[in-house]
Amino acid sequence: MIARVSGQPRSRVAAAHKAGDVRVNGVLAKPSLLLRAGDVVHYAVTPAASLIVEPEELPLDIVFEDDEVLIVNKPAGMVTHPAHGSSDGTLVNALLAHIPSLPGERTRAGLIHRLDRDTSGLLAIAKTPEALGTLGRAMNKRYIHREYLALVRGVPADPEGTIDGPIGRDPGNRLRFAIRSDGRAAVTHYTLRERLQNAAELAVRLETGRTHQIRVHLAAIGHSVINDPLYGRVDRRFSLPGQALHAWRLELKHPRTKQYLTFEVSPPAEYLAARELLRA
Repeated sequence: MIARVSGQPRSRVAAAHKAGDVRVNGVLAKPSLLLRAGDVVHYAVTPAASLIVEPEELPLDIVFEDDEVLIVNKPAGMVTHPAHGSSDGTLVNALLAHIPSLPGERTRAGLIHRLDRDTSGLLAIAKTPEALGTLGRAMNKRYIHREYLALVRGVPADPEGTIDGPIGRDPGNRLRFAIRSDGRAAVTHYTLRERLQNAAELAVRLETGRTHQIRVHLAAIGHSVINDPLYGRVDRRFSLPGQALHAWRLELKHPRTKQYLTFEVSPPAEYLAARELLRA
């Protein structure tokens, strides 16, 4: 309740509880306390310090660039944008060194969408405020198409399928997400590309873009992504930094010329090595 009313993250509210800054009817309150009608709550939640995002000269794998749009191939292991606990070494830090005038909030400068830290592949960045608005609306209306390659455990019984399950925060683990009746609508389509040894390679297309969506949905049907530390298990046979998931194809309409653009990029060497091992 305090997080909702104060607008502060749950982690900050938890810190306030720990510091003794939350009282109910004048008495220190535990986070598990159930409120009743008439209870008076006093709290003091200290906001997190503002992030200072500095440009960093980091390598960028640029797939396409003009005056309005930049398409990059993000490596696995790189965080997309700064957050508390990961304020440097991110893609946004590198982007700001390349284009200091990127539009939008500085912590997410130019970003139209994002990828998990250990997911590699294509990302679209807007270079002007007009492009940011146009591409942002296109993403919300699902006009931007994204397709991923995933190595998963086991082989799905159906060579094609759609997973339709709303996604929300897992109440048992704040780092995870789960299919929940009160979650946000999420739809994922998959196609079997190749049968492997007790595994498969899938082409996965997103209809929506929830956090960890592909990983949550594939785990829910019993085919977690290979080497996924949150929704599956780590397999030491592979040199992957994390889950075997790669955003290989991106289609969008250019915000100024209205020309349809299609980009494709092959998976990184670690993904390809894992696939070869699973073919053996």
